[in-house]
Amino acid sequence: MTDVNTIARNYIDLWNERAPARRREMLVANWTSDARYVDPLMSGNGHDGVDALITGVQQRFPDFRFHLIGEANGFGDHVRFSWGLGPDGADSPIKGTDFAVLSDGRIRSITGFLDQVPAGA
Repeated sequence: MTDVNTIARNYIDLWNERAPARRREMLVANWTSDARYVDPLMSGNGHDGVDALITGVQQRFPDFRFHLIGEANGFGDHVRFSWGLGPDGADSPIKGTDFAVLSDGRIRSITGFLDQVPAGA
């Protein structure tokens, strides 16, 4: 059985990973090769597309980190979790909720919703 909290933690760890080689290892281990990510601002396909999105977010917000808000939940091959993006030790100015669809315990798709985004972010 898939542990939804492990899926969510691995996802957050991926978005916080700054070393490109390590991030690629994490993608290969935890995402299907044809995985898709989509939210209201961006989308990417496959490991290369998702990695490019992560790199872009890290460049735009170099001093911010992702963290989980609350616990993940899910059923079957579906996982839902909320996250914050901001500086360590402060309330996150950017917050969202992501829905994952899994295939054999790995992420096949993410649909992201932005719950809080300040103007100009």
